[in-house]
Amino acid sequence: MTIDFTPQIAARQSEWIARRRDLHQHPELGFQEVRTAGIVAETLNRLGLEVQTGVGKTGVIGVLEGSGDGPTVLVRADMDALPITEENVVDYASKTPGVMHACGHDAHTTIALAVAELLSAQRDAIAGRVKFVFQPAEEIGRGAKAMIDDGALENPAPDVAVGLHLWNEGPLGTLAITEGPFMAGAGDFSIRVTGRGGHGAAPHETRDPIVAASAIVTALQTIVTRSLPPVESAVISVTSFQAGTAFNIIPSHAELRGTIRMFRPEVRDTLVRRMREIAESVAGAFGCTAELEVHELTLPVVNDPAITQRLRALFERTHPELRVVTGYQTMLAEDMSYFLDAVPGLYFFVGSSNAERNLAYPHHHPRFDFDEAVIPLAVELLATAVASFVMPGYTIDQQNDTVSQEANA
Repeated sequence: MTIDFTPQIAARQSEWIARRRDLHQHPELGFQEVRTAGIVAETLNRLGLEVQTGVGKTGVIGVLEGSGDGPTVLVRADMDALPITEENVVDYASKTPGVMHACGHDAHTTIALAVAELLSAQRDAIAGRVKFVFQPAEEIGRGAKAMIDDGALENPAPDVAVGLHLWNEGPLGTLAITEGPFMAGAGDFSIRVTGRGGHGAAPHETRDPIVAASAIVTALQTIVTRSLPPVESAVISVTSFQAGTAFNIIPSHAELRGTIRMFRPEVRDTLVRRMREIAESVAGAFGCTAELEVHELTLPVVNDPAITQRLRALFERTHPELRVVTGYQTMLAEDMSYFLDAVPGLYFFVGSSNAERNLAYPHHHPRFDFDEAVIPLAVELLATAVASFVMPGYTIDQQNDTVSQEANA
């Protein structure tokens, strides 16, 4: 018996691209993905999966039960869009003012639904089950935790988790697959500096929080270079500085806001400790006080080494034409990290840009778009990865990219 995804992919890819374009035209922000979730639920119900809606507010879960016992593989896709006004001039541009799919989540949803279609047609060959998790609110870092809090990792509990992200930093035909830390953990912070306000013409009578906060901004930049070992990677970025409302008044308060990024929890602890020490001591030197608040947005995305090696070898065997980048890391963050913190698995990037077609703008850019040829490729990669866990006795035929039953398996 041979299971070949190629004919189905060739026959269905135009429909998948049309679905992606429909989703692109109707983007929805985090926890507002009502239309998208409805399309997902309707499709999964039609395929005969056991469907849960309203998980983590607008998330959807579909469980594909196989014909025998085996592992549970979680496939995760995010659904939300961004508060960006699209500048692309295409017939599938966003119809929602100020909202755009500028990170590829329309494609991620499409790809996961396509994999559900392919695997549901092979239900009798599946030993175990596949749990499709369509997640809201990735862009605000809250959707994964909301779904997990609602029981997304229960009944059934997954044994393996896999997911992918389109990657416009890499051209079509490129994969980024990294063992261990892959994407950074992220936090946001605020520092409220309190002084004593007064007239701008009499600064000696004040305790100027603007001067104190300015010194704090500069001092924070020494943490990465002087408080961490040179081999560690981290980021502290102050992205907002707010103080005062009038040209002739020194305010009583100033507020700094920003983000921190790191790959290890121990580094986060060091960053927060030194930020607090610096903020308080520098503010004190100017006769002010400072209060630091830090909120965790995501954990680092850490790929399981054994699963990463297994799937990288699989992809290299089935797609020798692809360029596989190993050891790649980014300070971008992803709340897929919460699934991978609980379940061993792999999150990888699929190159999606095409400079010759002017499809190379970065993620979160108002002209972001990608080469749609990545959709059938990503579907095949993800379907093959899942099949390698839940179709025992099946191997991948390198010659025709089919899943073939081994003799006497």
